[in-house]
Amino acid sequence: MYSYDQYDTQLVNERVAQFRDQVQRRLDGRLSEEEFRPLRLLNGLYLQLHAYMLRVAVPYGTLSSAQLRMLAQIARRYDRGYGHFTTRQNIQYNWTKLEDAPDILADLASVEMHAIQTSGNTIRNTTSDPYAGVAAEELEDPRVYCEIIRQWSTLHPEFTFLPRKFKIAVTASPNDRAAVKVHDIGIAIRKNAEGETGFEILVGGGLGRTPMVGKTIRDFLPKEHLLSYLEAILRVYNLNGRRDNKYKARIKILVHDLGTDAFREQVDAEWENLRGKGPELPPAEMERIRAFFAPPEYEKPGSNHQDYIEKLRTNAGFAEWVRANVVEHKQNGYAIVNISLKPEGGIPGDATAVQMDSVADLAEKYSMAEIRVTHQQNLVLPNVRQADLFVMWEELRNQGLATNNIGLISDIIACPGLDYCGLATARSIPVAQRISTRFADLKRQHDLGELQLKISGCINACGHHHVGHIGILGVDRNNEEYYQITLGGRADENAAIGKIIGRAFSSDDVVDAVETVVNTYVDQRQDDERFIDTYERIGPKPFKEALYDAA
Repeated sequence: MYSYDQYDTQLVNERVAQFRDQVQRRLDGRLSEEEFRPLRLLNGLYLQLHAYMLRVAVPYGTLSSAQLRMLAQIARRYDRGYGHFTTRQNIQYNWTKLEDAPDILADLASVEMHAIQTSGNTIRNTTSDPYAGVAAEELEDPRVYCEIIRQWSTLHPEFTFLPRKFKIAVTASPNDRAAVKVHDIGIAIRKNAEGETGFEILVGGGLGRTPMVGKTIRDFLPKEHLLSYLEAILRVYNLNGRRDNKYKARIKILVHDLGTDAFREQVDAEWENLRGKGPELPPAEMERIRAFFAPPEYEKPGSNHQDYIEKLRTNAGFAEWVRANVVEHKQNGYAIVNISLKPEGGIPGDATAVQMDSVADLAEKYSMAEIRVTHQQNLVLPNVRQADLFVMWEELRNQGLATNNIGLISDIIACPGLDYCGLATARSIPVAQRISTRFADLKRQHDLGELQLKISGCINACGHHHVGHIGILGVDRNNEEYYQITLGGRADENAAIGKIIGRAFSSDDVVDAVETVVNTYVDQRQDDERFIDTYERIGPKPFKEALYDAA
């Protein structure tokens, strides 16, 4: 993991002191809410329906056990005993008191964490593959470049007040688990014909009011030019992005209006002006950062590895959990373990302070004190010996954290919706809970196979509904909550925006509608087809007929 240097420490501590003074001035009336708003947003503090919400950065989704324990302590001391992990690999606290915010930031700083640029029109937390550094098929660890981007972009004077918020994701695997194609900038590590590694650069992806899939503007960028090329993109956007209309201010609108070729030409022209003058990336600096992410010393599989094989053969519950939640590791004898935060009827992404402490304990015992946060709102232990999986599974079961539903229909992504968010038009959480309960039978879920269901409480799409195999969007209709269903979305290397299937369903009817979609898939699938494969083969017509013709 990356560890703060003197500059990181000074920056974060000074920001805490500045914000403490700003909060005091707000509390005693010297600052109005209008004056205070931009100051709090730059420190990740939102004012929502019932209270302030603090969003804490988890850079590229990597946490130490000490950091997770601090997040648990903050939940216990300052909130209502839980935190909410987000699709940006961050954590949010929904019941923050304004007077406590500086103390929370000081506590975070003590474990090298902060909330800087988790809000506002800035470059937000750069996200990555939650299996980065340990995935069997990746080319190299993408977190190295995420950290480089973090250092370059934090409080960058030219990009502190962009036309709109700006999101970057990096992956190094052919299986895209970072959703790079639906980001403002997506970066995919690739090899060229000479065997050199560099970057494919995609621009103009994003969800929200106008969902779009990003376009490749450079097939291969040598590593040393990463920052200068990103800076060229940001300069073109900063200059030409629309500040007169926030709904048309994202870079995806600029790319669409100009056209991909014209946008590429402007970036290349700006890049020519920057090369040799702007920020290049010396090999020595890349190696310095890379050293923070050096692989740990792995053990060779011992004789007790056979015990693991025997447990798989004789314990059906353990075998089902391994099949759903455990992923191949690049190191023989080790595994990547997904911890579902989606129990039956639970709130997707929520974790109690007790659960966070428990995961921190497990990370120290079994995963070299490291945890990852996924954009699917789950947690990952990235370095677990296969020989330890059975005893760890038993401990997870004791904590209610062994739900074996990763990638299944109850592994729902959901935003906080109208229960918390002032922008929402409908509730997300109760619908997610009802769907989870309806499909609680894990045997049925495993029979259905991979099926990604995602729910947003408004058009801003914080629940990523546009790229769900089944997407649900909450809408307001004459002060009643209705839910629009989209089908066929996906956020992987074959990213696609789901299509609206028809008229919206009432809150009472939406769960039945989801069941109708699922039953139609079961009737239509061939062999072991996944839902998305069946949908892409047969199209929307059978689903639409099943949903609406009977009515």
